[in-house]
Amino acid sequence: MIVGIVGGGASGMAAALAAAENQKVQVILMERQTRVGRKLLSTGNGRCNLSNIHALERGYYGTEPEFCLPALRAFDPEATLKWFQSLGLFTVVEESGRVYPYSDQANSVVDMLRLALNKPNIQVKTGFDAQKIRKDGDGFSVSDGEETVRCNKLIVACGGLAGTKLGGSMAGYKLLSKLGHNSTRLRPALVQIKSDWTGLTALKGVRTNCHVKIFCDGRLFNQSRGELQFTQYGLSGPVIFEISRDVCYGPGKWSCELDFLPEISKDALKQELKQRQQRRMPVEELLTGILHNRLGRVLTKAAGVKGKQWTGELNDQELEAVCIGVKGFEIALSEPMGMDHAQVTAGGVLTEQFDPQTMESRLMPGLYACGEVLDIDGDCGGYNLQWAWSSGRCAGLHAGKGTV
Repeated sequence: MIVGIVGGGASGMAAALAAAENQKVQVILMERQTRVGRKLLSTGNGRCNLSNIHALERGYYGTEPEFCLPALRAFDPEATLKWFQSLGLFTVVEESGRVYPYSDQANSVVDMLRLALNKPNIQVKTGFDAQKIRKDGDGFSVSDGEETVRCNKLIVACGGLAGTKLGGSMAGYKLLSKLGHNSTRLRPALVQIKSDWTGLTALKGVRTNCHVKIFCDGRLFNQSRGELQFTQYGLSGPVIFEISRDVCYGPGKWSCELDFLPEISKDALKQELKQRQQRRMPVEELLTGILHNRLGRVLTKAAGVKGKQWTGELNDQELEAVCIGVKGFEIALSEPMGMDHAQVTAGGVLTEQFDPQTMESRLMPGLYACGEVLDIDGDCGGYNLQWAWSSGRCAGLHAGKGTV
């Protein structure tokens, strides 16, 4: 029996290795790029946040988020770490639950998977850009325009549209659409959010711990705490990725409130600033030693105290304005960055058209799908790669069962 797999990303490689556990199965892994796992190299800022020990049952989204449960339970984070260990990869679990390779290098993950694929019953075909899938008797034919691969079972693991510069594309959605499957609206997730605030230029590249609240028409939409990064376009960093899903979609006025000292109360901050009034300090240095220098100067200026020369000249109202800026700085939001900058695609092929126990199509027996091409996306911090490993292994095991 031949199992064909379209897509050599995380879920596709997991599917290939799972299907190949049946020695009677020949696996053909087709990847349109020149090497497998290219997108993995950029995950986790090049460190590859390959899982999260909390990535089980919660933290997933889609039209039917419960669709992911059978695969996640069958191949949970603990089982995933044991699997990677069996491949020879050392991992480390951070306090947050995020899992990284011990080397702290994404290429370690890709290299171990690539080496694992070097099996007699696995053939890896790179540079194969699948253009057409056709039901061919009891099996399938996959063509890239020049070559045709025939297989008894077929797994579509093309990934999503996010990260187009790294290989994200519409391929999987289009191929499955031609086979009768439907997709939801696609939108970027785990993505930077744009703002027209003029202070961004001065803060480009600044990173800071922050509690972020996002509002739509004055109503709290989402919130989180973590590292924030300012960019020339807006806001980025893990804390933004965690709460970026569906921000700035639909009508309404979107804004965020930033607390740059979430561990310190406004009253405590004000007391500290009053003590600084007693020193002979330039006003622009009022927050030096508390916040990043550039951030402190921007916030002091935004509070309207830029005209004073020394901290001792500040009155109580001006100190209050600085404290409000530090503990609740408001920035208007305009829109999310596009798919080029997104780490994950929200939306995808309708999960109701697939069996969650096997990843097999309910419309076409012998056809499977896994990973980001399906309408499942997860929180920031290893959740999406865990879904890729779990769903890919599920599809591979069931496609590789039995003989033909």
